Parts: sequence; structure tokens; C-alpha cells
Amino acid sequence: MAGFKDLKGQGHAPTLFMAFLYFDMSFMVWTMLGPLSTEIAEALALGGYIMTAGEKATLLSLPILSGAILRIVLGFGVDKLGAKMTAMMSQTVVIAALLYAFLIGDNITYNALLVVALGLGFAGASFAVALPQAGQWYPPKLQGVVLGIAGAGNIGVVIDFLFAPKIAELWGWSAVFGVGAAMAIVVLIAYSFIAKDAPESVYKANPKKLKDYGKLLKDKDTWWFSLFYAISFGGFVGFAGYMKVYLMNTYQVDMAAFGLDVLDEGNVKVIAGYFGALCIFAGAVLRPVGGAIADKIGGIKALYFFYGMVALLVALTATVELPFFAAIFVLFLIMANLGMANGSVFQLVPQRFGKDIGIMTGLIGAAGGLGGTALIKTLGWSKGEFGGYTEGFMIFGAVVIVAIVGLSLVKTRWRTTWGFKAGGRI
Repeated sequence: MAGFKDLKGQGHAPTLFMAFLYFDMSFMVWTMLGPLSTEIAEALALGGYIMTAGEKATLLSLPILSGAILRIVLGFGVDKLGAKMTAMMSQTVVIAALLYAFLIGDNITYNALLVVALGLGFAGASFAVALPQAGQWYPPKLQGVVLGIAGAGNIGVVIDFLFAPKIAELWGWSAVFGVGAAMAIVVLIAYSFIAKDAPESVYKANPKKLKDYGKLLKDKDTWWFSLFYAISFGGFVGFAGYMKVYLMNTYQVDMAAFGLDVLDEGNVKVIAGYFGALCIFAGAVLRPVGGAIADKIGGIKALYFFYGMVALLVALTATVELPFFAAIFVLFLIMANLGMANGSVFQLVPQRFGKDIGIMTGLIGAAGGLGGTALIKTLGWSKGEFGGYTEGFMIFGAVVIVAIVGLSLVKTRWRTTWGFKAGGRI
């Protein structure tokens, strides 16, 4: 099994660390609206604007959607300009969006928030930069663990849920954007000095033209990987983005019992952030574990197990009215398996598309973002139309089953064609 100890003496550890840190900071910024959803809704309400369930879902899903589209753009940038230059240009846009939200503060409007959400999409697109930059330095047999480490930067959303509600309670929701901007500037400076693009002796760039994107889109494996990642990463980021809204709408009374003052709404929102962080942490920290497991037993076997667990747990959530602690435990397990599935998908991708890893990370990453957008909108629709989330969970569970069927359709072909000479376990 290729594990963490096998990284010693391989690749470029400082770049791997900075790819993780850059993605961590970016992921924190990308999902910032989720843990602040209640506070922002209240600020808009004070100005006379009441968000509907659909509008709230739109606001939360817009950074995910724009991030999905921009992943293709930044993937193209990685091939043309290099990962480092692409990252620095993208991060500059993100910092501008954060400062804009901070400076406007409580005077912000819903439409202005939509503009901020679009800008934050550049942070989500960092996936198409950080993973190729890390992966270019390492051999095929280590891709699962390496891309798992870089991808574990999605732990940034956990930081959001731990600290954003408390900062908002103390200094106002806009202060969170100010703190985020300051942190993003520090990371950008560190990244500019430490991270390096792989030299030609290690990785030879193969810049693509627009027609090459079309060629890859004609490859059916591109679509299979896009489906699998739309489920795993889309599920992770979708649940993460909507987690606080779900907990506040479903278990607010239960969470209030943990407050020092049951009538203290601010305290309940902070507690919702803590429980949300606990669930999201599982998916974030276990991504490299999923990649390492896939390196050992093969990505297909790993995905069978992780998707199967998600399908069972989502069905349980949809059909049984779980008490609070049981619901948190089930959400924890759902996020854990989705996180490990993320690592498993990207154990396979570099083996199939090693020469096109930059562009494929963008394309497949975009599918993951689209999956997250669809999940948030589905949950918002379910709440708006039916007053609950049963239908939303059932739809997601059905899509997971489709992915399991998809694995059965491709496994033999993959193992007997490109997988036979890929250099890693399939």
C-alpha cells in the first residue's frame, strides 16, 4: 500500500504543503456563505428584504456553480500559464470579493451578495490548480495519497463552521469577510514564495487548445468520472454548504438546549456551526484516507463500498425521523464516506488521464461543483415545496444508486484496457 511514509524522498514537499494550504484557504472562503446564512438572512430582513427558501438556496449554490464553471477556465490556465501563476491571479479576484463584502457590510443587498457569491467561485475553482500542481511532482503509484493530501484542503469549510458564526455574533457577519480577506492575503504571499511548478525533468507540460477539450469530452470515461465526482464531491460540498440551514430548520429546538440561554438565538447559531463542523470534518480529513485505501484495494472497489454506505445512510435519513444525536451521527458518516469517495475518484483519474491531468481536473472538478449546486437547489426545493427534506434526500440517494450501477458497467473495461498498464491499482 502506497502510504504517507512512501512520500519521503519523492516529489516536492513544500509545494505539496502549499497546495494543501492554498486549497484549504480557498475552500474556507468558497463555502463562507453557508455558516453565515442565518446571520445574512437576518441582516437583509432588518433592511426589509425577506429571503425565500429558494432564494437562500440560490445564494448558497451560486459560489458552487460559478466555481464549477471556473474550474474549467482555471484548468485551461494551468496548462497555458502554469499552476502557480493561475493560482495567484485567481486568489487576487477572491480577495477583492471578500473586501467588497466587508466594506459594504450591513448596507449590502441581495443582488450585491449574488455578485460576491460569483467572485467567491474563483476560490472554489482552486481545486483545478492545487491538485495538478501537487500531482505533477509525484509518480502514478502515489497519486491517491498525494491528491488526497492536497484535496484535504477542503477542511477549510470546517474552519468556517467553527469560527464564522462566533465572529459574526461578536462583531457582525461582515467582519468574517474582513478576517477572510486578511488570511487570504497572508496565504497568497506565502504561496508566492514557497510553491513551485514542477520542472520539465519531472513533468512536461502539454498545453491544450480548445479543440482538445472537445476531444476529451467525446471520451465516455470523462463523463463517467464526472458522474462519480458529481456524486462524491457534489454531495460533500452540497451538504456542507446547506448544513447550517438544514440544522437550523430541523433541529433548532434540540440545539437550543445546549445554549447557556435557551432564548439566545445567537448561541444556537454558534452551536449549529459546531455540530456542522463536526460532520464536515469527517469528510474533509478522511479524503486522503480514501485515496490511500484506493491505492491498496483499487479505486473501483473503494467506491463500491463508500457509495453503498452513502446510499444506505441517506435512505435512513429520508425515511426515519431521527432524534438529534442520531441524525448528527448519520450525517457524520455520510460526510465521511463522501470524503473518502472523493479521494478514491482521484486515485483513478490521474491513471486514466495522466497526460491531461490539468484539463481533466478542471472538467471533472466542474462536474463536482455542478453536483453540489444541484444538491443545494434540490434541498431548497424540497423545503419550499414540502416543508421538509425527505424528498431531497430520496433524490440524492437515487442518484448515488445510479453511480453504483455505473461502476458495474465500466469496471471490466477499465481493468482490462487502460487500467492494465496504469501503474496503480484499479
